[in-house]
Amino acid sequence: MAKSHGSKSHGSKGSKVWSAMSLVSALGAATVARKALDKVWQAGTGRKPPANPADPDVAMWEAVAWSVITGASVAVARMFAQRRAASYYVKSTGQLPPQLAKDDQ
Repeated sequence: MAKSHGSKSHGSKGSKVWSAMSLVSALGAATVARKALDKVWQAGTGRKPPANPADPDVAMWEAVAWSVITGASVAVARMFAQRRAASYYVKSTGQLPPQLAKDDQ
């Protein structure tokens, strides 16, 4: 992968911009995914999702299902949002964000 020959301060600025873009996109995606999952869970089960799956009063199947569904869905939503943010960053700067490297696949 070709390295950028920009000044060190430009790289630092780009790093801060990417960090902010990445954080905002990840938090937004996680929030949207969680709200959507809450509605889907309620529609499917007729109950609100467990507020705390570790609570012993929550049925084990419900705690495990909610944890798995939430974890996977939020992770996928964050990944998609960060990929879109990275794509926008590349279009804006002409290079990948400093923290990302090309996958050799």
